[in-house]
Amino acid sequence: MAERGEWPIRPTGEIVMKKIAIVYHSGYGHTARQAEHVAKGAASIDGVRVQSIGADAVDAHWDDLAAADAIIFGAPTYMGSVSAPFKSFMDASSKVWFGQGWKDKLAAGFTNSASQSGDKLSALMQLSVFAAQHGMTWVNLGLLPGNNNSKGSVEDLNRLGGFVGAMAQSNADEGAEAMQLSDLRTAEHLGARVAQLALRLQ
Repeated sequence: MAERGEWPIRPTGEIVMKKIAIVYHSGYGHTARQAEHVAKGAASIDGVRVQSIGADAVDAHWDDLAAADAIIFGAPTYMGSVSAPFKSFMDASSKVWFGQGWKDKLAAGFTNSASQSGDKLSALMQLSVFAAQHGMTWVNLGLLPGNNNSKGSVEDLNRLGGFVGAMAQSNADEGAEAMQLSDLRTAEHLGARVAQLALRLQ
């Protein structure tokens, strides 16, 4: 995963054409692990550099976000909404909004909660509206739902059946190391999808 605050140079020395930023908040480590896999997916696409930024450290990275071709937003779903620290980042972006500094950048989102539903869709919709206010173009998950028939399983990509963004479910009494691998692979898919679309928009 990219170090915070730096656009890493890919080891092949190839010319990097697109920058993908991931801004996220994680309360207990689950969403941070999800963010790592979003970054892994994006970084798997040639011609892309990935930067991960904690929502609580964003004041040092407004210029990085301005330079990004796409911004992927991530937050846990708390009480049917994004977490308060992430909402603080959203509110702090009002100066960028006023100047439409992120207009026409790609945007996408991911979230995690302990419950199978947990009203994660509400949080993803909040992120998509936030992106729309900034004039950004929202990238959906682009996967059919998994685990929705007798031949499906929890190992399917998109096992929670989301479309707006990547969803993950983590048991409340287990740490991030116990997360479902299919949810993490779904996060990788989202990162790769955003990177591929960014490259198509040359």
